[in-house]
Amino acid sequence: MADDLLSGGASPDDYNASSIEVLEDMEHVRLRPGMYIGGKDERALHHMVAEIIDNSMDEAVAGHATWIEVELHENGHVTVRDNGRGIPIGAHPKDPTKSAVEIIFCTLNAGGKFSGDSYQTSGGLHGVGSSVVNALSDHLRVEVAQNKELYAMEFSRGVPKGKLAKIGAAPNRRGTAVTFHPDEEIFGKLTLKPKTLFRMARSKAYLFSGVEIRWKTGINDGDTPLEATFKFPGGLADYLTETMSGATTYSEKPFAGTVSFQDKFNVPGKVEWAINWTPARDGFIQSYCNTVPTPEGGTHEAGFWSAILKGIKAYGDLVGNKKAGTITREDLTTGAGALVSCFIREPEFVGQTKDRLATTDAQRMVDAAVRDHFDNWLAADTKSAGAILDFLVLRAEERLRRKQEKETSRKSATKKLRLPGKLTDCTSKDRVGTELFIVEGDSAGGSGKGARDRKTQALLPLKGKILNVLGAASNKLSSNQEINDLCEALGVGMGTKFNVDDLRYDKIIIMTDADVDGAHIAALLMTFFFTQMRPLIDQGHLYLACPPLYRLTQGARRVYVADDAEKDAMMEKGLGGKGKIDVQRFKGLGEMDAKDLKETTMDPATRKLIRVTVHDDEPGDTADLVERLMGKKPELRFQYIQENAQFVEELDV
Repeated sequence: MADDLLSGGASPDDYNASSIEVLEDMEHVRLRPGMYIGGKDERALHHMVAEIIDNSMDEAVAGHATWIEVELHENGHVTVRDNGRGIPIGAHPKDPTKSAVEIIFCTLNAGGKFSGDSYQTSGGLHGVGSSVVNALSDHLRVEVAQNKELYAMEFSRGVPKGKLAKIGAAPNRRGTAVTFHPDEEIFGKLTLKPKTLFRMARSKAYLFSGVEIRWKTGINDGDTPLEATFKFPGGLADYLTETMSGATTYSEKPFAGTVSFQDKFNVPGKVEWAINWTPARDGFIQSYCNTVPTPEGGTHEAGFWSAILKGIKAYGDLVGNKKAGTITREDLTTGAGALVSCFIREPEFVGQTKDRLATTDAQRMVDAAVRDHFDNWLAADTKSAGAILDFLVLRAEERLRRKQEKETSRKSATKKLRLPGKLTDCTSKDRVGTELFIVEGDSAGGSGKGARDRKTQALLPLKGKILNVLGAASNKLSSNQEINDLCEALGVGMGTKFNVDDLRYDKIIIMTDADVDGAHIAALLMTFFFTQMRPLIDQGHLYLACPPLYRLTQGARRVYVADDAEKDAMMEKGLGGKGKIDVQRFKGLGEMDAKDLKETTMDPATRKLIRVTVHDDEPGDTADLVERLMGKKPELRFQYIQENAQFVEELDV
C-alpha cells in the first residue's frame, strides 16, 4: 500500500519478500476505489450505475436487446434490466465450482468482451465494471432469465451470499437484471439522485436510436418524472436540436450524419455526429465511444475537429476568402455545439473511468468519414456555409487581436506587481502550461519560491483571508487591495469585465494550509471566482492543491498523509521501517521546506490536484447554494446547518 505514497526511500534490508502484500480483487477495489471509478464522490457514485447500464447498452448495440429499464427505488437501490441474452449461467471451464455469473461479479478482468467474438463493439473492455460495482455495494442481486427459467445470486461487498440458484419459471422473460445499493462505508451519506440518473438514461437513448430506454423512480423530487420512455430515431441530430432550441443558429438544420466503418474501411463500427454554430451561447462538445461518455475527449474528437477545420478552410479557398487560412480549432469551438459518437472494436481508454479515448485509428477513421460529408454539405447549402465561414473568420481576427494585447498586458502586469511579498512570476511568455499558485501568507510564499519551476510556475501570496465578495458592497470590492492584486496578476477584470481569453495562466491553483483556516480561505477564493469569474471555472482553469497534513517517519522510511484517518491507518499498519514512528503535523505550508513542498504539492509528477467544477442539476442550483452558505443572510446558513446536521458523523475540534 505504501508504494503509492511519497517517501524518502527505505534501506534494502527493510524491504524483502515479507513486505509484499497480496490483496484479493474485492479487497483492493474497496481499499482503492479511485483506481476503478475515480474516487468516492458523487460523480463516482453515479458512475457505478453507468457501468451496469453500459453492459445492457452493449447487448442492445450488438442487436440482442431492444429495451433497457433503469429504476431508482425509494430505498436507494437501483435496478438495471434488459431483454438481452442474459449473462451465461453455466459453470466456468477454468473453475467448474463457480458459475460464470460468480466469476463476472467477483473477479477483476473477467468478461465477455476481450476476444470480440461476443461483441463487435462494446463500452466495457477492462472486465472490471460489474465486479467493481459489486465490491462497492453493500447488497447486489443479479437475476438472469434464460431458456424460460429464472436464476438469481446475491452478494454483499463483493462476497457471494450463496451460489447461483434456479428460483422458478420465466416463460415470458429473458435478459439480465442487476439491483444494487452503494455501500455507505465507501460513499458515506451520498445518495443516487433521480435527476442525474434520468439524464443519464435519456442520453443513452439518443446515442443508440435502436434502443428504447424506460425510466422509473420511487423518489419524488418534484422535478424528475416518476416514469418515462425514451426512443429517438433521429439520434444525435434530435439531441443537438433540442439542446440548442431557442438559440439563433447559422444553419437552419445541424450538419449531422452517420458513416459505417464497415462500408468505408472494412472494419466493424461507425461514427455519428451533429454540429451547429450559434452566436447566442458558449461552445460545447459532448463525445462518446461505444455509448460511454468521454468528457476529456480523445482521438475521436481530434479526428472530428480535424475534418471540420480542413473542410472550412477548403471552402474558404473555394470562395476566395483569404482569411479562412487563419482559422484554428480554437475558433471552431467558439459558439459550436457539437456531438460525436463512435462505435469501434476494442477501444483503448485512458483510465478505468474511460474519460478519454486513446485509440489511434479512431482519429484517422473519423477524420476521413466526416470530411467527405462536410465538404458536400457546405457545397449544397452555400447560405449556411457563408454565414459559418464569416463567423469563424471574425473569431480568428478577435483571437489574434487578443493575443497581441495579451503580450503587452503581461509585461505591464508584471512590472506593476514586482513588489516584495507580491507576485513572483514565471518566465514563460506563453500561457499554455503555466500555473499561478495563490498561497496563504508570505512564509508559504517563501517555501513556494524554492519549490517552484521558475519557467512555468508563478506565486502570489495573499495576506490572510480575502474579502467575502457576497457580503461586501461593490465599492468595498473594487477598493480591496488583495483582490486588485489578484486581478492584476491574472490579467483580467471582474464581473462583466472578465474575459477568459485575457487570462495570463493556464492553471490557477489555490494552495492553502491543510486545516480549517486554510479550507475557509479556499472557500472564500472559490466564492470570488464563482461570482466574479465564472467562465474561469467552467473552462477548467481553477484547481485546489492537496498538501499533506502529516509527515510520518520510521527509521529511513518517510511518508506523507493527507488527514487524520490516513495517519491513523498508517500508524496501525506501520511504515516498514525500524523503530518508533515519528509524527510531524504541518501547522502550515510555511513549516514545510522547499523539498517537501515540491515533492508533495507542486511537482506535476508527484502532486495531486482537484479541479474545481460546477455540477448543476438545474441551472442556478450551485449559485443558490453559494448564496445560502456565503451570502449576507445568516439565517439561511443556520437553516442549512439544521437541514444537514444529521449527516455529520464526527467533528474534529
